[in-house]
This record gives sequence, C-alpha cells and structure tokens, in this order.
Amino acid sequence: ISRPSAVSSMTERAPAGSAPAAPAAPSRARVPFWDNVRFACIVLVVVGHAVQRLAQDSDAAMTLYMLIYAFHMPAFAIISGYFSKGDAPSRQRMARLITDIVVPYVLFEAIWSVTKLLVEGHEDFNFTKPSWTLWFLLALAIFRLILPYLALLRWPLLWSLVVSVGAGYLPNLDSTFALNRTLALLPFFVLGWWLSEHDVMARLRLLAARPWWVPVAALAVIAGAACALWFGLDGWQEMSLRRWFFYDSSYASLGNPQWWAGGIRLLLIVIAVVLSCAFAALVPLRHTWWTHLGQYTMYVYLLHTFVLYPFRESGALRGLEPVWLWLPLVVVLSVALAIVLASKPVRIVFRGLVEPRAAWLFAERALVSRRQPAPAAGSGQPARSTPPAAR
Repeated sequence: ISRPSAVSSMTERAPAGSAPAAPAAPSRARVPFWDNVRFACIVLVVVGHAVQRLAQDSDAAMTLYMLIYAFHMPAFAIISGYFSKGDAPSRQRMARLITDIVVPYVLFEAIWSVTKLLVEGHEDFNFTKPSWTLWFLLALAIFRLILPYLALLRWPLLWSLVVSVGAGYLPNLDSTFALNRTLALLPFFVLGWWLSEHDVMARLRLLAARPWWVPVAALAVIAGAACALWFGLDGWQEMSLRRWFFYDSSYASLGNPQWWAGGIRLLLIVIAVVLSCAFAALVPLRHTWWTHLGQYTMYVYLLHTFVLYPFRESGALRGLEPVWLWLPLVVVLSVALAIVLASKPVRIVFRGLVEPRAAWLFAERALVSRRQPAPAAGSGQPARSTPPAAR
C-alpha cells in the first residue's frame, strides 16, 4: 500500500489551494492501466474480507476466498515494488516514508486499539503487533528500507527468494512488526522493482493493445485455478492451504516440518505470480470511468475494515441462505463500498488521518510543505510512462 510519491507533482496538477509548485520537468501523464489495476486489486481486498465469514459455511464462498488470497496481496507487493526505487533515498523520500506510512500506521493502530478495547475488552495497546490489515503498511515500510541494499547485490530476486523460503523454517518469526509476512512476501516486491528496473513492460509492449487471445488465456488460467480449488477443496482445507496463503506461519505450525516444506512456499510464489499476471491481463489498459479511483486506494484499504468489522464480529454474515443469492450480493456490495470509500466526500472527511502532513514532526518543514495527491494503494510512485533511463 502506498501513495503517489513526492514526484507526483510531476505527473498531476496540484490540488486547488496548494502551494505553487517549483519549476519542474515537463509533466508525464499517468498511465491508466496502473490506476485500473490498483483499484481492481483493492476491490479484491474488500471482497476477500467481506466473504471470509461466508466462507465458513459455503464451499463456493471458500473457493472464491482462497482464489483471491492466492494472489491479491502478492499482486499488491509487485505493484508496490514496480513503483519503488532501489537507489539511496533522498531526504524528501525519507520524510514521505514517515508521513505516508509510519504516521498513518500509528494513527490507525491507535484507533483499532481503542475500538478493540471498547468492543472486545482487549486492553492490548501494542504497536509492534499490527491490527488486521495494518501489517502491510509495516511491510511496505520495511520493503522500502531494505530495497536499496538488495539492489546493490547480484541476483537480488534470487536472494529475496532465499529469504522468503528460509523465513518459513524459523518458528520464532511472528507478527511482531509484521516480519513474518514481510519476509515471506519480499520476492514479490523485489520482482516488481526488477520489472521496472529492466523496463520489462516497455520492452515487451505489455501496455500496448493486447491480442485477443491474451485475456482469453488469462481467464482460462484463473478459471483453471478456481476449478482446482473447488474440486480439491476438502484436501486443500485438510492441508491448511488457506493459511499458507497468509504467508504468516512457519512450516512446522502449518503441519509441514519436513525439510522440503520450503518447496511448497516456492510453488505458491510461482502460482501467485502467474495468477497476478493473469489478473492484470484482464484489467483494461485504457481510461475507464473508475480509473481515477485507483489514485485513492489507500482510503479504501484503511477504512473498509471499520465498515466490515461490525458485520464480521456480530456474526451477521454467518449461515446466510441461499448462498447463490447472498454471495453475489456481498460481492456487489463490496465493490460499491470500495467505490464509496474512494469518493471525494470520504477523502475530504478522512484526509487528515489517511494523508497526514505532520509537518510539525520535522526539523525541516519544507520536506512536507506541499500537499501531494491522495494515496494509491499498491504503489510506491505515481504511474509513469517513461523508461527508467529517462527518470
């Protein structure tokens, strides 16, 4: 999850009322595909969380749930890596890391701590253990901190795979600062950066018009994965495949203490990449009526859990019949919720929490003196159309 970075001023006009921007290089238009795929991914996040309770009573809902979890957070990590830089961070980028990730994390973790105290009676104000979806903010912060070091190495993608697979053998690695998921998902982030660094999208003309067979093949891949989950559901549940998709547990705790258990994670990483590519191949390349919402997915990511929390905790989504009616209805309502939370009225109300400037924190306030456009989950930089050599 991330926002458009400090260079957003080069890709979009400043919001009304903001300070005039300093002279800059000619503006670069946003690439619609990236905003489209961000919003499509955040819709998957909302749908996945919304159907979780339904999945406990319905095989169809469980199949959908597991299909989404097989790739949706890896896809976010890939997108985040694609828009991140591997060079030494500037002072402004360091400041943005604080304002874009650290401060929102602290604010929302505090809100969740109070919420759980009032609703559940949990008196655990532990900011080292992220609540619900907030783990990805910490993961993204750590990704950005270590990427410049990984970028110095030969074969950074290979080393990230070694870290991810190796982390699963460590039983003491837990959710403290989200290190379990951070290390496990590291290869996806590094893969995204590698794709950008080697300009793969432009070299393969992946943002040009697609041949007709590409979306057909992509749909076949996703349909094949859904069928594999559906027809083997009992076996997948017996092996706790759903928990494997969380990337937050050691192999031993998943019932696989064998030396070859890392091969399962490696296989799931490959499957997640394939499904992410297939999903991206179904996302429109051109501007759509919802393209602009992809710039504001941080709002959706941070706020949707508060809407779903009462339904999840009250059990209102359990035992709903008939499933053929309720499952599509929940999916449609989840899409509507994502659209509403990315809308302008919501952004106006919650901007102080999602986009805190926090200028008072900095000795040099000029680092955060200009308000940047609203955040986009799943990127570290704004969408760009120029090759790395031109940046």
